[in-house]
This record gives sequence, C-alpha cells and structure tokens, in this order.
Amino acid sequence: MAEYDLSKTIIPYLDRHLTFPILAHLAETELFPESEVQIAQFELAKGTNMFTYAASLFAQIHPDEEVPAEFDEKRENAVSVNERLQQEAQAVLNVIENPEVAQALRQDKNQNLQYLKDNFGLTLDQIRALYTFGQYQFSYGNYSGAADYLYHFRVLSTDNDLNTSAHWGKLASDILTGKWDVALEELNSLRDVVDSRQAPPLLPNSSSTNASEPALTQLHSRSWLLHWSLFVYFNHEQGRTLLLETFLSPTYLNTIQTACPWILRYLATAAILSRKTAAASSASNPASSRVRNAIREVVRVIQMEEYQFQDPVTSFLKELYVEFDFEAAQRHLGLAEKVVGNDFFLQEFKDDFMDNARYLISEAYCRIHQRIDIGDLSDRLNLSRDEGEKWIVNLIRETRMGQDAKIDLEKNVIEINRPPQPIYQSVIEKTRGLSIRTQALGAALSRAGVPTSQNPEGQPTTIAVN
Repeated sequence: MAEYDLSKTIIPYLDRHLTFPILAHLAETELFPESEVQIAQFELAKGTNMFTYAASLFAQIHPDEEVPAEFDEKRENAVSVNERLQQEAQAVLNVIENPEVAQALRQDKNQNLQYLKDNFGLTLDQIRALYTFGQYQFSYGNYSGAADYLYHFRVLSTDNDLNTSAHWGKLASDILTGKWDVALEELNSLRDVVDSRQAPPLLPNSSSTNASEPALTQLHSRSWLLHWSLFVYFNHEQGRTLLLETFLSPTYLNTIQTACPWILRYLATAAILSRKTAAASSASNPASSRVRNAIREVVRVIQMEEYQFQDPVTSFLKELYVEFDFEAAQRHLGLAEKVVGNDFFLQEFKDDFMDNARYLISEAYCRIHQRIDIGDLSDRLNLSRDEGEKWIVNLIRETRMGQDAKIDLEKNVIEINRPPQPIYQSVIEKTRGLSIRTQALGAALSRAGVPTSQNPEGQPTTIAVN
C-alpha cells in the first residue's frame, strides 16, 4: 500500500515539528523500511534544538559508532541561549501580567505600547523578546510554553509580519499539544489573516513576501493552511463537518484544484463520513446545504481532477456515482479500507468510513431497484450474509430509508415502495433555475460585447437555456 501513501507529498507543506508524528506513524505501519524512517527522523531533528532526541536517533541508526561530541556542545549552547532569552522575555511578562497593567490595556495596540513605554520603559524591541523566546521554545520542543509566549507577543505587537509568523507558530503548538478547541479557534483566526487582501501573508518560517505576486503568495499560504488544518479537522469532534464547509468554499476548492489535488482524498473521506449524518438530519438538528450536497460536489470535482489525482477513495465515489458500476465500486472499497487504515489522518475513522461507504452503496442500489435480494446486496457490501442482513436491518431502522423500504425476512428481500413524483412537480424542479440561468447568460453576453437581437417591439429577445 506504499504507493498510496501521501506522506512524502504532504510533508513539504508542514513545519518539521508537525512531521514528527507522521514519521512515527509510518514506523508503526511498516509501509517503509524502519531504517529509512529513522534516517528521516534524524534529518528532521538535526534542524531543531532537540539535540538529545537527535543524539538518540543517531545511536539507533549507527549502533556501532559513538555519538559525535558536537551534540553535547550544541546542547550546552542551546541551554545557555535559552536561559538568556528567558530572562529577557520574563522581564516583559512580569510587566504585562501585572493585574493593574492588564486592566489598563485597551484594544488599541499603539495606545498600549505608548502606555507601557511611558510607565514601564518597555519598547517594541523588548516586546519582540517574547516572539524570539517563543520561537526558541518551539524549536526546543516546549510547545505549551511556545504557545503562551507567542500569544502574549501577538496581543501587543504591531508588526504584521511577525504577528502572522506567530499565528503559524501558535497553531502548530496547539496542534502538537492536542488542544483541539483552541487549535480550531487559532485556525479560523489564521484563515482570516490568510484570506485578507490587505497584505500578502507570510508562509511559516518565511522572512519576506513577494509583493509583486501577492496572489501567488496567497495561494501558497492557503495550500499550507489546508495541510495544517487536516490535523485539526480530523481530531476535533465537529471537524469533518467543518472541513466540508471550508474545503468546499469556492476559494479553497479552487486552491485544491490548482495547487494540491491530493487533498481530494481527505475531502472525499469527510464527505463519506458525514453522509449518513446529513441524510438523517432533522428540523431540530439540520445539516447545512453544503454538507447535504457534499457528495455531489465532491464527485464533480473528482471527475474534473481525475487526470491529476486518483486513489481508491476517490475512485470508489466515481464508480458508484458516475459509472454506476457496483462491482468496480466494491473492489475500490476494499482497497480504500486499507488506504484509510494506513493514512495518518484517517486511521481512526476506518470503521466509520466503511459503515458510511456501505450506506452510500445501499442508498444508490435502492434508488435504482424496487426489489433487492439481501444476500446479493450483502455481497456488494463486502459482508457475509448474516452480517449483511443485520447491517441492512439496522440501516433501514436508523435512517430515512425506512420510510420507503420494507424487509420481507421470509423471502429475504427488500421491497422499495417509492411513490411516483407528480409530473407538475417534475416540471417545476427542472425549470426552477431557468430564469436565473437566462439572466446570467444575458449578463455574460453583455459583458462580452455580444449584441442582443431585437424583437419587433424593439425589446431585446430572451435566450432560454435548458
């Protein structure tokens, strides 16, 4: 299954510290040789201040060699630098954490800086010590401390570039400490910064932006944000629904299609995981229209981007909803189960994924048949006859399919009694958007400078498009 692993594709869009959990996962799945994973971990650790960890990895890779003395030298230097930066940052924290000072601070950052300068002699350079120490703590592996220092810096700083960098660092710290509610708030805040047109946002670990190509920089930033958000959306309780709301928005869907089509695996999986919930939504707990129609939109994009990316998860949806090939969908579902089980972000959702995928097959199969043999449907769901019968009975009880379907256990069949739709309702449904599409076409022709024909009364004719 190594050919379907996306780790090598995703890692270039992550901070090196976010990569450590992915490499640890690869070591457990044994998709790649253990020695290769250890070497990758060592190369990553060398670029941080976690020299003890790097030394332990070196010892594992080279058991017959002594650990180079440079690791001890770098460790001692890192400790001294850490103590110096801590003293500088603590001097600032002692002031701003004073209850009287906290009450005096306002929303206006410039006013706060002037207040701190007049009363305590604090300058912007001194406040920047919070950022420097927070960044150093992050490289040291103290993610909780880094989050605190970067947060305090962002509250006071007026430097937009450093504030954006602190945003990325704070989000990474919240992810690595597993504070998913806080991480979701930080993710939403950072998305507002990235989407802002006031200035092109910085990428993580970037010192400058290309002012001549702000749109390209913004595209890169959104690509990074999509990859970082996977940690949050597949760990937060409401993450899959929130992922659909974000990834299916025109801005980020365009980013996926343009820069990172492999994200379609996670978009398709989230749509599958949310399908049964969306179908069972009620008036008291409604699902948004974007979530309800997620499968339809995702399938459309999968068709468009098939030349760029396809895997068993996306192919399963294509075979089921485009080709209506249930045998092929069954084969791809078997592979998709292994892909999801080996994916770092999706492994915990394998059972839910299979349950919802079987629901999709059942839903599609029942839509085109009126009488279904339970044994045959069980085979298409990759279940035994007994397991399939129990699963289908529970499905009909739990979802709205029970309104149209009835089970005859003696004949071992499902009877679908779907009332025919009135012909007038069919006409209404097909022509509902006709006037809107006609107006849109007319406006497009006007913008393109195409002359409109005139009727005898001198009025422009209306072009109707079916």
